[in-house]
Amino acid sequence: MFVDQVKIYIKAGDGGNGAVAFHREKYVAEGGPDGGDGGRGGSIVFVIDEGTNTLLNFRYHRKFVAKNGENGRGGKMHGAAAEDLIIPVPLGTIIRDAETGAIIKDMSDPGERFVCLKGGNGGWGNRHFATPTRQIPRFAKSGLRGKEMEVTLELKMLADVGFVGLPNVGKSSILSMISAAKPKIANYHFTTLSPVLGVVSTGGEGGGFVAADIPGLIEGASEGLGLGHDFLRHVDRCRLLLHVVDVAGSEGRDPIEDIEMINNELAQYSENLASRPQIIVANKRDLLPEDYDLTEFEDYVASLGYPLIYVSAATGENVKQMVYLAAEMLRDLPPLTVYDADYVEPQPTVEPGDHSVTLRREGNVWYVEADWLYNLVGSVNFEDRESLRYFDRVLRTSGVFDRMREGGVRDGDSVNMYDFEFDFVE
Repeated sequence: MFVDQVKIYIKAGDGGNGAVAFHREKYVAEGGPDGGDGGRGGSIVFVIDEGTNTLLNFRYHRKFVAKNGENGRGGKMHGAAAEDLIIPVPLGTIIRDAETGAIIKDMSDPGERFVCLKGGNGGWGNRHFATPTRQIPRFAKSGLRGKEMEVTLELKMLADVGFVGLPNVGKSSILSMISAAKPKIANYHFTTLSPVLGVVSTGGEGGGFVAADIPGLIEGASEGLGLGHDFLRHVDRCRLLLHVVDVAGSEGRDPIEDIEMINNELAQYSENLASRPQIIVANKRDLLPEDYDLTEFEDYVASLGYPLIYVSAATGENVKQMVYLAAEMLRDLPPLTVYDADYVEPQPTVEPGDHSVTLRREGNVWYVEADWLYNLVGSVNFEDRESLRYFDRVLRTSGVFDRMREGGVRDGDSVNMYDFEFDFVE
Protein backbone atom coordinates (compact mmCIF):
# COMPACT_ATOMS: atom_id res chain seq x y z
CA MET A 1 0.00 0.00 0.00
CA PHE A 2 1.31 3.44 -0.94
CA VAL A 3 0.77 6.18 1.66
CA ASP A 4 2.10 9.65 0.93
CA GLN A 5 0.27 11.95 3.37
CA VAL A 6 -0.48 11.49 7.08
CA LYS A 7 -1.13 13.62 10.14
CA ILE A 8 0.67 12.73 13.35
CA TYR A 9 0.91 14.06 16.90
CA ILE A 10 4.38 14.72 18.33
CA LYS A 11 5.44 15.78 21.82
CA ALA A 12 8.88 16.40 23.25
CA GLY A 13 9.67 15.06 26.70
CA ASP A 14 9.24 17.11 29.86
CA GLY A 15 12.28 18.17 31.83
CA GLY A 16 12.92 16.41 35.12
CA ASN A 17 12.27 18.23 38.38
CA GLY A 18 15.05 19.70 40.48
CA ALA A 19 15.64 18.08 43.88
CA VAL A 20 15.28 19.56 47.34
CA ALA A 21 18.05 17.91 49.38
CA PHE A 22 20.69 18.79 51.95
CA HIS A 23 24.15 17.43 52.50
CA ARG A 24 24.20 14.67 55.09
CA GLU A 25 27.50 13.36 56.40
CA LYS A 26 28.81 12.01 59.64
CA TYR A 27 30.08 14.75 61.92
CA VAL A 28 28.51 17.39 59.67
CA ALA A 29 25.56 18.72 61.62
CA GLU A 30 23.98 21.04 59.11
CA GLY A 31 25.06 20.44 55.52
CA GLY A 32 24.15 22.89 52.85
CA PRO A 33 21.67 22.38 50.01
CA ASP A 34 22.86 19.88 47.41
CA GLY A 35 19.78 19.08 45.33
CA GLY A 36 20.68 18.13 41.75
CA ASP A 37 19.06 19.44 38.59
CA GLY A 38 16.49 17.55 36.56
CA GLY A 39 17.49 16.04 33.23
CA ARG A 40 16.43 17.43 29.89
CA GLY A 41 13.45 15.80 28.16
CA GLY A 42 13.92 13.95 24.89
CA SER A 43 13.57 15.90 21.66
CA ILE A 44 11.58 14.91 18.57
CA VAL A 45 14.07 14.33 15.76
CA PHE A 46 13.28 13.50 12.11
CA VAL A 47 15.88 11.62 10.07
CA ILE A 48 16.00 10.33 6.49
CA ASP A 49 15.37 6.64 5.91
CA GLU A 50 16.63 6.02 2.38
CA GLY A 51 15.27 2.48 2.42
CA THR A 52 11.63 3.59 2.22
CA ASN A 53 9.57 5.53 -0.32
CA THR A 54 6.20 5.56 1.43
CA LEU A 55 4.70 6.78 4.71
CA LEU A 56 3.04 3.42 5.31
CA ASN A 57 4.74 3.05 8.71
CA PHE A 58 2.63 5.96 9.97
CA ARG A 59 -0.69 4.47 8.92
CA TYR A 60 -1.41 2.97 12.34
CA HIS A 61 1.21 4.72 14.48
CA ARG A 62 0.41 8.40 14.68
CA LYS A 63 1.35 9.44 18.21
CA PHE A 64 4.99 10.03 19.08
CA VAL A 65 5.90 11.11 22.61
CA ALA A 66 9.52 11.40 23.76
CA LYS A 67 10.51 10.31 27.27
CA ASN A 68 10.80 12.73 30.16
CA GLY A 69 14.07 13.63 31.81
CA GLU A 70 14.86 12.07 35.19
CA ASN A 71 14.42 14.06 38.38
CA GLY A 72 17.45 15.38 40.21
CA ARG A 73 18.70 13.70 43.41
CA GLY A 74 20.63 14.63 46.50
CA GLY A 75 24.40 14.83 46.52
CA LYS A 76 24.32 17.25 43.58
CA MET A 77 23.34 14.34 41.33
CA HIS A 78 21.65 15.51 38.15
CA GLY A 79 18.87 13.50 36.58
CA ALA A 80 19.74 11.77 33.31
CA ALA A 81 18.66 13.44 30.09
CA ALA A 82 16.14 11.40 28.10
CA GLU A 83 17.05 9.99 24.74
CA ASP A 84 15.75 11.80 21.68
CA LEU A 85 12.85 10.15 19.86
CA ILE A 86 14.00 9.43 16.30
CA ILE A 87 11.32 9.39 13.58
CA PRO A 88 12.56 8.04 10.20
CA VAL A 89 10.86 9.45 7.08
CA PRO A 90 11.44 8.86 3.35
CA LEU A 91 13.63 11.23 1.37
CA GLY A 92 11.51 14.11 0.06
CA THR A 93 9.10 14.29 3.01
CA ILE A 94 7.77 17.75 3.80
CA ILE A 95 6.85 18.44 7.43
CA ARG A 96 3.98 20.94 7.76
CA ASP A 97 2.13 22.49 10.66
CA ALA A 98 -1.20 20.65 10.60
CA GLU A 99 -3.15 23.74 11.65
CA THR A 100 -1.79 26.31 9.18
CA GLY A 101 -0.20 24.14 6.46
CA ALA A 102 3.03 26.13 6.78
CA ILE A 103 6.22 24.27 5.87
CA ILE A 104 8.39 23.48 8.88
CA LYS A 105 11.07 21.48 7.05
CA ASP A 106 11.70 19.84 3.68
CA MET A 107 13.59 16.60 4.35
CA SER A 108 15.44 16.46 1.04
CA ASP A 109 19.07 16.15 2.12
CA PRO A 110 20.27 12.53 2.59
CA GLY A 111 21.65 11.98 6.08
CA GLU A 112 19.82 15.02 7.42
CA ARG A 113 18.83 15.21 11.10
CA PHE A 114 16.16 17.77 12.01
CA VAL A 115 15.22 18.59 15.59
CA CYS A 116 11.54 19.51 15.27
CA LEU A 117 10.68 19.90 18.96
CA LYS A 118 13.26 20.35 21.71
CA GLY A 119 12.78 18.61 25.00
CA GLY A 120 11.95 20.68 28.07
CA ASN A 121 14.81 21.92 30.24
CA GLY A 122 15.31 20.24 33.57
CA GLY A 123 14.44 22.16 36.73
CA TRP A 124 17.11 23.54 39.02
CA GLY A 125 17.85 21.86 42.33
CA ASN A 126 17.66 23.85 45.55
CA ARG A 127 21.42 24.42 45.69
CA HIS A 128 20.99 27.07 42.97
CA PHE A 129 18.80 29.17 45.26
CA ALA A 130 21.11 29.42 48.25
CA THR A 131 22.14 33.00 49.08
CA PRO A 132 23.84 34.62 52.06
CA THR A 133 20.40 35.49 53.42
CA ARG A 134 18.65 32.29 52.27
CA GLN A 135 20.94 29.45 53.28
CA ILE A 136 18.33 26.71 53.56
CA PRO A 137 16.16 26.91 50.42
CA ARG A 138 13.44 24.32 50.75
CA PHE A 139 12.24 24.60 47.19
CA ALA A 140 13.44 23.70 43.71
CA LYS A 141 12.17 24.23 40.19
CA SER A 142 10.01 21.85 38.22
CA GLY A 143 11.14 20.86 34.78
CA LEU A 144 9.63 22.62 31.77
CA ARG A 145 7.04 20.85 29.71
CA GLY A 146 8.11 19.65 26.29
CA LYS A 147 6.40 21.27 23.34
CA GLU A 148 3.70 19.44 21.41
CA MET A 149 1.91 19.87 18.10
CA GLU A 150 0.26 18.08 15.21
CA VAL A 151 2.18 17.93 11.95
CA THR A 152 1.35 16.68 8.49
CA LEU A 153 3.91 14.57 6.67
CA GLU A 154 3.64 14.95 2.89
CA LEU A 155 5.85 12.90 0.59
CA LYS A 156 6.95 14.57 -2.65
CA MET A 157 9.31 12.21 -4.38
CA LEU A 158 12.72 13.43 -5.49
CA ALA A 159 12.77 12.66 -9.21
CA ASP A 160 14.50 14.61 -11.97
CA VAL A 161 12.06 13.41 -14.62
CA GLY A 162 8.37 12.65 -14.34
CA PHE A 163 6.33 10.57 -16.79
CA VAL A 164 2.86 12.06 -17.26
CA GLY A 165 0.03 11.12 -19.58
CA LEU A 166 -3.29 9.38 -19.83
CA PRO A 167 -3.76 5.79 -18.61
CA ASN A 168 -2.45 3.00 -20.82
CA VAL A 169 -0.22 5.15 -23.07
CA GLY A 170 2.95 3.21 -22.20
CA LYS A 171 4.60 5.16 -19.38
CA SER A 172 5.35 2.09 -17.28
CA SER A 173 6.62 0.13 -20.27
CA ILE A 174 9.07 2.88 -21.17
CA LEU A 175 10.32 3.22 -17.57
CA SER A 176 10.90 -0.53 -17.35
CA MET A 177 13.02 -0.34 -20.53
CA ILE A 178 15.27 2.51 -19.39
CA SER A 179 15.75 1.52 -15.73
CA ALA A 180 15.73 -1.45 -13.39
CA ALA A 181 12.29 -0.49 -12.10
CA LYS A 182 9.64 -3.21 -12.41
CA PRO A 183 6.25 -1.47 -12.55
CA LYS A 184 3.19 -3.58 -13.23
CA ILE A 185 2.43 -3.58 -16.94
CA ALA A 186 -0.88 -4.65 -18.48
CA ASN A 187 -3.25 -3.56 -21.24
CA TYR A 188 -5.85 -1.85 -19.08
CA HIS A 189 -6.31 1.50 -17.38
CA PHE A 190 -4.79 2.28 -13.97
CA THR A 191 -2.42 -0.65 -13.98
CA THR A 192 -0.06 1.63 -12.05
CA LEU A 193 -1.66 2.48 -8.73
CA SER A 194 1.24 4.28 -7.07
CA PRO A 195 4.32 6.23 -8.21
CA VAL A 196 7.34 4.15 -9.20
CA LEU A 197 10.91 5.45 -9.17
CA GLY A 198 13.62 4.24 -11.50
CA VAL A 199 17.29 5.21 -11.84
CA VAL A 200 18.19 5.79 -15.49
CA SER A 201 21.84 5.43 -16.43
CA THR A 202 23.18 7.48 -19.32
CA GLY A 203 26.87 6.66 -18.99
CA GLY A 204 29.57 9.30 -19.05
CA GLU A 205 30.16 11.88 -16.33
CA GLY A 206 26.51 12.72 -15.69
CA GLY A 207 25.77 9.27 -14.33
CA GLY A 208 22.05 9.41 -15.16
CA PHE A 209 18.89 10.68 -13.52
CA VAL A 210 15.91 9.53 -11.46
CA ALA A 211 12.57 9.11 -13.25
CA ALA A 212 9.11 8.70 -11.72
CA ASP A 213 6.20 6.89 -13.34
CA ILE A 214 3.03 8.63 -12.15
CA PRO A 215 -0.36 6.87 -12.32
CA GLY A 216 -2.31 7.98 -15.40
CA LEU A 217 -4.19 11.26 -15.30
CA ILE A 218 -7.73 11.74 -16.53
CA GLU A 219 -9.83 14.80 -17.16
CA GLY A 220 -10.71 16.34 -13.79
CA ALA A 221 -7.65 14.90 -12.05
CA SER A 222 -6.79 18.31 -10.56
CA GLU A 223 -10.22 18.30 -8.92
CA GLY A 224 -9.76 14.85 -7.43
CA LEU A 225 -11.07 12.55 -10.14
CA GLY A 226 -9.25 9.31 -10.85
CA LEU A 227 -5.87 8.72 -9.22
CA GLY A 228 -4.08 11.77 -10.57
CA HIS A 229 -5.00 14.22 -7.82
CA ASP A 230 -3.37 12.03 -5.18
CA PHE A 231 -0.10 11.73 -7.07
CA LEU A 232 0.37 15.01 -8.93
CA ARG A 233 2.42 16.17 -5.94
CA HIS A 234 5.11 13.68 -6.93
CA VAL A 235 5.87 15.49 -10.19
CA ASP A 236 5.87 18.83 -8.38
CA ARG A 237 9.65 18.68 -7.89
CA CYS A 238 10.49 17.21 -11.31
CA ARG A 239 12.78 19.34 -13.42
CA LEU A 240 11.52 17.82 -16.69
CA LEU A 241 8.30 16.12 -17.76
CA LEU A 242 8.18 13.32 -20.32
CA HIS A 243 4.67 13.70 -21.66
CA VAL A 244 3.77 10.32 -23.13
CA VAL A 245 0.95 10.29 -25.70
CA ASP A 246 -0.60 7.50 -27.78
CA VAL A 247 0.15 8.96 -31.20
CA ALA A 248 -1.67 6.09 -32.93
CA GLY A 249 -4.93 6.83 -31.12
CA SER A 250 -5.26 3.12 -30.48
CA GLU A 251 -8.15 3.67 -28.05
CA GLY A 252 -9.99 6.08 -30.32
CA ARG A 253 -8.57 9.26 -28.80
CA ASP A 254 -7.02 12.25 -30.58
CA PRO A 255 -3.37 12.73 -29.45
CA ILE A 256 -3.66 16.53 -29.77
CA GLU A 257 -6.71 16.58 -27.50
CA ASP A 258 -4.89 14.28 -25.08
CA ILE A 259 -1.96 16.70 -24.78
CA GLU A 260 -4.30 19.66 -24.29
CA MET A 261 -6.25 17.85 -21.60
CA ILE A 262 -3.19 16.75 -19.61
CA ASN A 263 -1.58 20.19 -19.80
CA ASN A 264 -4.83 21.73 -18.63
CA GLU A 265 -4.90 19.43 -15.60
CA LEU A 266 -1.28 20.35 -14.80
CA ALA A 267 -2.17 24.04 -15.01
CA GLN A 268 -5.22 23.56 -12.78
CA TYR A 269 -3.04 21.88 -10.17
CA SER A 270 -0.10 24.30 -10.28
CA GLU A 271 0.97 27.09 -12.62
CA ASN A 272 4.60 26.23 -11.91
CA LEU A 273 3.99 22.64 -12.92
CA ALA A 274 2.31 23.71 -16.16
CA SER A 275 5.35 25.81 -17.10
CA ARG A 276 7.79 22.94 -16.48
CA PRO A 277 9.86 21.92 -19.55
CA GLN A 278 8.42 18.95 -21.43
CA ILE A 279 9.39 16.44 -24.06
CA ILE A 280 6.46 15.06 -26.03
CA VAL A 281 7.06 11.31 -26.24
CA ALA A 282 4.85 10.03 -29.07
CA ASN A 283 4.52 6.33 -28.26
CA LYS A 284 3.05 3.49 -30.35
CA ARG A 285 4.43 4.91 -33.61
CA ASP A 286 4.83 1.31 -34.79
CA LEU A 287 1.03 0.95 -34.98
CA LEU A 288 0.80 3.56 -37.75
CA PRO A 289 1.73 3.06 -41.42
CA GLU A 290 5.12 4.45 -42.41
CA ASP A 291 3.51 7.02 -44.72
CA TYR A 292 0.92 8.17 -42.17
CA ASP A 293 0.57 11.97 -42.24
CA LEU A 294 1.49 13.42 -38.83
CA THR A 295 1.94 16.99 -40.04
CA GLU A 296 -0.96 18.40 -38.02
CA PHE A 297 0.31 16.70 -34.85
CA GLU A 298 3.88 17.90 -35.39
CA ASP A 299 2.74 21.46 -36.11
CA TYR A 300 0.74 21.48 -32.89
CA VAL A 301 3.69 20.27 -30.79
CA ALA A 302 5.94 22.82 -32.49
CA SER A 303 3.47 25.57 -31.55
CA LEU A 304 3.91 24.60 -27.91
CA GLY A 305 7.68 24.85 -28.19
CA TYR A 306 8.28 21.30 -26.91
CA PRO A 307 10.76 18.82 -28.39
CA LEU A 308 9.08 15.82 -30.04
CA ILE A 309 10.39 12.29 -30.30
CA TYR A 310 8.63 9.22 -31.70
CA VAL A 311 9.19 5.99 -29.78
CA SER A 312 7.84 2.49 -29.55
CA ALA A 313 7.76 0.75 -26.21
CA ALA A 314 6.98 -2.48 -28.06
CA THR A 315 10.08 -2.47 -30.30
CA GLY A 316 12.40 -0.14 -28.36
CA GLU A 317 12.61 2.28 -31.28
CA ASN A 318 14.20 5.62 -30.27
CA VAL A 319 13.97 4.86 -26.54
CA LYS A 320 17.72 5.39 -26.04
CA GLN A 321 17.55 8.60 -28.04
CA MET A 322 14.77 9.77 -25.72
CA VAL A 323 17.00 9.12 -22.69
CA TYR A 324 19.91 11.08 -24.21
CA LEU A 325 17.60 13.97 -25.10
CA ALA A 326 16.26 14.09 -21.54
CA ALA A 327 19.77 13.97 -20.07
CA GLU A 328 20.89 16.78 -22.38
CA MET A 329 17.99 19.01 -21.34
CA LEU A 330 18.54 18.27 -17.65
CA ARG A 331 22.10 19.60 -17.85
CA ASP A 332 20.73 23.09 -18.51
CA LEU A 333 17.87 22.99 -15.99
CA PRO A 334 17.99 24.20 -12.37
CA PRO A 335 18.36 21.61 -9.59
CA LEU A 336 15.48 19.83 -7.89
CA THR A 337 13.12 22.05 -5.95
CA VAL A 338 13.67 22.23 -2.20
CA TYR A 339 10.95 24.10 -0.35
CA ASP A 340 11.91 26.84 2.09
CA ALA A 341 10.37 26.78 5.53
CA ASP A 342 7.69 29.43 6.11
CA TYR A 343 6.49 28.24 9.50
CA VAL A 344 6.54 30.87 12.25
CA GLU A 345 6.75 29.36 15.71
CA PRO A 346 4.10 30.77 18.05
CA GLN A 347 5.60 33.09 20.61
CA PRO A 348 5.51 31.93 24.22
CA THR A 349 2.77 33.54 26.22
CA VAL A 350 3.13 35.23 29.60
CA GLU A 351 0.17 34.87 31.92
CA PRO A 352 -1.24 38.14 33.28
CA GLY A 353 -0.57 38.79 36.93
CA ASP A 354 2.39 39.50 39.16
CA HIS A 355 5.56 40.01 37.09
CA SER A 356 7.82 40.97 39.96
CA VAL A 357 11.38 39.61 40.13
CA THR A 358 14.05 39.17 42.78
CA LEU A 359 17.58 40.48 42.32
CA ARG A 360 20.81 39.26 43.89
CA ARG A 361 24.41 39.94 43.08
CA GLU A 362 27.22 37.41 43.27
CA GLY A 363 30.58 38.80 42.32
CA ASN A 364 30.18 40.69 39.06
CA VAL A 365 26.97 38.97 37.99
CA TRP A 366 23.39 39.99 38.75
CA TYR A 367 20.91 37.12 39.05
CA VAL A 368 17.28 37.89 38.13
CA GLU A 369 14.74 35.30 39.29
CA ALA A 370 10.99 34.69 39.30
CA ASP A 371 8.74 31.72 38.64
CA TRP A 372 7.10 33.33 35.61
CA LEU A 373 10.51 34.38 34.27
CA TYR A 374 11.85 30.84 34.64
CA ASN A 375 9.05 29.48 32.46
CA LEU A 376 9.54 32.28 29.92
CA VAL A 377 13.29 31.69 29.59
CA GLY A 378 12.72 27.97 29.11
CA SER A 379 10.29 28.53 26.25
CA VAL A 380 12.30 31.12 24.28
CA ASN A 381 14.50 30.06 21.36
CA PHE A 382 17.57 32.22 21.87
CA GLU A 383 18.97 31.22 18.49
CA ASP A 384 16.03 32.89 16.71
CA ARG A 385 16.13 36.66 16.26
CA GLU A 386 12.35 37.10 16.35
CA SER A 387 12.12 35.08 19.56
CA LEU A 388 14.85 37.22 21.13
CA ARG A 389 12.99 40.38 20.18
CA TYR A 390 9.86 39.02 21.79
CA PHE A 391 11.81 38.18 24.95
CA ASP A 392 13.23 41.70 25.09
CA ARG A 393 9.77 43.19 24.57
CA VAL A 394 8.25 41.13 27.40
CA LEU A 395 11.00 42.20 29.81
CA ARG A 396 10.39 45.85 28.96
CA THR A 397 6.59 45.78 29.12
CA SER A 398 6.65 43.74 32.34
CA GLY A 399 8.86 46.33 34.02
CA VAL A 400 11.76 43.94 34.58
CA PHE A 401 14.36 46.35 33.22
CA ASP A 402 12.97 49.16 35.40
CA ARG A 403 13.16 46.91 38.46
CA MET A 404 16.76 46.03 37.56
CA ARG A 405 17.74 49.70 37.33
CA GLU A 406 16.09 50.41 40.67
CA GLY A 407 17.99 47.51 42.20
CA GLY A 408 21.35 48.82 41.06
CA VAL A 409 22.02 47.16 37.72
CA ARG A 410 24.04 49.53 35.58
CA ASP A 411 25.05 49.77 31.93
CA GLY A 412 27.57 47.04 31.07
CA ASP A 413 26.79 44.81 34.08
CA SER A 414 26.45 41.06 33.48
CA VAL A 415 22.95 39.67 34.04
CA ASN A 416 22.00 36.00 34.40
CA MET A 417 18.45 34.77 33.93
CA TYR A 418 18.44 31.04 34.51
CA ASP A 419 21.60 30.25 32.53
CA PHE A 420 20.88 32.92 29.89
CA GLU A 421 23.59 35.52 30.46
CA PHE A 422 23.89 38.90 28.77
CA ASP A 423 25.32 42.39 29.27
CA PHE A 424 22.81 45.00 30.37
CA VAL A 425 22.77 47.89 27.92
CA GLU A 426 20.77 51.08 28.49
